[in-house]
Amino acid sequence: MTALLRQRDGHLTRDLLRAPGGFGLGQVPARLKPDATADLVCGYCSTGCSLTVHLKDGKPVSLTPAHDYPVNRGVACPKGWEALAVLEAPDRAKTPLRRDASGVRRPVSWDAALRTMVERFKAIQTQHGPEAVAFLSTGQMPTEEMALLGALAKFGMGMVHGDGNTRQCMATSVVAYKQAFGFDAPPYTYRDFEQSDVIVLVGANLCLAHPIMWERVLRNPHRPDIVVIDPRVTETAMQATQHLPLRPKSDQALFYGLARLFVERGWIDRGYVEAHTRGFEELAAAVAPFTIHRTSAETGLPPADIERLAATIHAGRRVSFWWTMGVNQSYQGVRTAQSIINLALMTGNIGRPGTGANSITGQCNAMGSRLFSNTTNLLGGRDFENADHRATVARTLGLDPDLIPRRNSWAYNRIIEGILREQIKGLWVVATNTAHSWINQGQARDILGRLDCLVVQDMYASTETAQMADLVLPAAAWGEKDGTFINSERRIGTIRKVARPPGQALPDFAIFKLVAEYWGCGSMFRAWESPAAAFQILKRLSAGQPCDITGIAGYDMLEEHGGIQWPCADGDAPPAAHSERRLFEDGRYWHADGRARLLFETPRPLPEPPTDRFPLILLTGRGSAAQWHTQTRTSKSAVLRKLYPARIYVEVNPADARERGIGTNDSVHVESRRGRIAVTAFVTRSVQPGHLFIPMHYADTNRLTDAVFDPYSKQPSYKACAVQLHPAI
Repeated sequence: MTALLRQRDGHLTRDLLRAPGGFGLGQVPARLKPDATADLVCGYCSTGCSLTVHLKDGKPVSLTPAHDYPVNRGVACPKGWEALAVLEAPDRAKTPLRRDASGVRRPVSWDAALRTMVERFKAIQTQHGPEAVAFLSTGQMPTEEMALLGALAKFGMGMVHGDGNTRQCMATSVVAYKQAFGFDAPPYTYRDFEQSDVIVLVGANLCLAHPIMWERVLRNPHRPDIVVIDPRVTETAMQATQHLPLRPKSDQALFYGLARLFVERGWIDRGYVEAHTRGFEELAAAVAPFTIHRTSAETGLPPADIERLAATIHAGRRVSFWWTMGVNQSYQGVRTAQSIINLALMTGNIGRPGTGANSITGQCNAMGSRLFSNTTNLLGGRDFENADHRATVARTLGLDPDLIPRRNSWAYNRIIEGILREQIKGLWVVATNTAHSWINQGQARDILGRLDCLVVQDMYASTETAQMADLVLPAAAWGEKDGTFINSERRIGTIRKVARPPGQALPDFAIFKLVAEYWGCGSMFRAWESPAAAFQILKRLSAGQPCDITGIAGYDMLEEHGGIQWPCADGDAPPAAHSERRLFEDGRYWHADGRARLLFETPRPLPEPPTDRFPLILLTGRGSAAQWHTQTRTSKSAVLRKLYPARIYVEVNPADARERGIGTNDSVHVESRRGRIAVTAFVTRSVQPGHLFIPMHYADTNRLTDAVFDPYSKQPSYKACAVQLHPAI
């Protein structure tokens, strides 16, 4: 492979892309006729919609939502409709870029880029030890690429520390499920949206963040009670039968107060609790102090509203609880998620149609990252600290077990701190934009600037992080490579190559293979010949685990079945096409005794409460169904840009606006202890007095947020910090 890349002019040619061993990168696969169609799972959010791409003369020209896919059933959100448009952006990374001695990024050959990366990273490891180089990856790549990166970095390159940007969205739910259920296992299927008679949404704005899931709610024929628990009057709250606008981060106290009411009134499914859980008596004692008056005082909700919610849940025969970033991105997110899980278990609302304690995932393949990226756990949902698990992985991959780290990686925040402490000197950032998305952005950029070598691998050379990089590796995008995603309901679906990457850009899978060759560990990954071959390896790695997928033959079977939810073990009856399956129907969990755990902890106050200097609380979140995270991709679409304001704005309650002499469209400053930003005011009653809201998508938002973290999941608490609001002078 190395020889294939060395050319007299130092550039990778189109012929080499087509050459044997060149990973078949040159053309759209021959299996697709010039005017064919191909179905791809969308590459944005975790809903996992299928999009039918239409080709003309071998090139993608348009797409439509797949009408028979069990997830989206013929509908798509604005981002899905524009998924092809973002591939044509002029700032696509098309050639490797290397920063020269004068600080200018200049095009170089792949050979020069890979030699530079390997030489600089190996020099760092020689001087400072193997742990001085780390990686940060993503929930956006196919599972096969994530797994290859994790295996290459930790088994081949000697890294110990590597985490994914799923730490920013899903780490809380991962830990909550592991501790409560014994494995990271979202139990639901989307059909539960249609089968519930009570739907409780906690910190979840489905209308904007997951609009296709909201479509599933609208298909519910049972006229369900829809309860939204959120400080803001979100778009979803406007459609609710009950909206509880509680104080920010008081939801844990609310659920403890509800638990006390259920215990006090005997509204417990005793049979389920006694047969399938552990810790009920301890939980009952812990929530006893949360009287209706204390719960009201801590949440700011009237006692009658709390009573009404309790009665609604009790009266429901099929109650489903759903949460997303409003819970996860918190300094006490794990215990808050578990307070929701506790209610579902106490009332027997799990394992049946229309029920569940259901975490909604963020990114398109965050579930793939959680199980197979070698970041939060060892491949296949295993544990780095477990000798038997290490031996199983080593045996499956044909490796020396001593190559597998015996301890867990530092979490994302600890890797960033490691740079500041001069413990991390080299960093490989893959398909994420740390300089925009990480909390307390000003500090994050300062820290990244201290690295001896920053390598960024991305489809765009223009991201804030890529602009800081010493080396940029141009990567292919969704639609330009093959692989699988795993969505929120555990459904594994395929993406297919329907377009050629621009210029010299390569699929991440190919880049990882090349890095392995240049590093000198390529022989370890010979079996990883292609994404399809890697999928077969992942099947073997999943054997015997709760996420066992050994019963899935390959990509063709996934496409024929409309995706398949894990588990799907070899020897089990194969799932019916387009089936929707939930977990825990037998009441058995993955702890050794088969019982779920009821877990709790005394709630803690806001780390940064309002003060005289900073009297307001800033909330952040999704601002539009047309935006995605840092807008790295959505900003490339002219259509999507028209669907949300180009300039950053802040929502202000009329009372706070009057006090400061501020009107809609006024220029204002929002200031925290970490910085001040200029924004446009939008006066609205959607936020309570004393609160502000700024969408997370704009680059300046994270100049304000406070770098505090959940003690168990290490997930950043993006959602609430103290700020001041001033008219711009």
